[in-house]
Amino acid sequence: MTISTKTAERDRTSQLRSVFRCELAASAHPTRLAAHLDPALSAATLMRLQKCPRLRPRLVELLLDNDMDSNGGDWGPDLLHGRDPHRAALFAGSIWHARSLLKLVSQPHLNALIGYIGADAHAFGIRHPTHAIANGLIADPEKLAQQIEHDGHACLGAWLNHSPELERTRVLLRLPVGTAAENPAPEHDAAAGQLFSLVAAHFEAEIPVI
Repeated sequence: MTISTKTAERDRTSQLRSVFRCELAASAHPTRLAAHLDPALSAATLMRLQKCPRLRPRLVELLLDNDMDSNGGDWGPDLLHGRDPHRAALFAGSIWHARSLLKLVSQPHLNALIGYIGADAHAFGIRHPTHAIANGLIADPEKLAQQIEHDGHACLGAWLNHSPELERTRVLLRLPVGTAAENPAPEHDAAAGQLFSLVAAHFEAEIPVI
């Protein structure tokens, strides 16, 4: 490889790294920024900060520990390739509670549940009943939605725990502070790989985000 080719490759790598770092600053959940800046800042103020290209490098420094990104390594798409981690969690949680989804047939209850988790997550869960984890049935749509969200985020966190810290953090920063993704239980760790292999396969079949 010639010197000019090596230089061009380094420049391209540096540009891609800059792009993904800026995307991280722009897509971080406002509660993450508020935790590093001032919890009293309004959502509108935080959004204005994230929209400012000049401030994004500084925001990334605030969001990441210095030693996490100090080696200047290559950055590519994050582990979810830019897809919404909350949506990914709902998909995993829907599989977890697929048995309850199949039993929820009352139209008012079904409409309420879909209002909470979305039609795509509901459809995804009922397509994978053989991979369901929860045996207990939840008949109340609001409680079911809460458990889907909780167990789904916990599975996401357990799945991320098997990745390097920087890669894990890049996804978690796009979630609000305090979700179950930050403290998954052992049962979530045991199931996360299987559930997220299904979620990842579904996402790969969709039109790529990045």
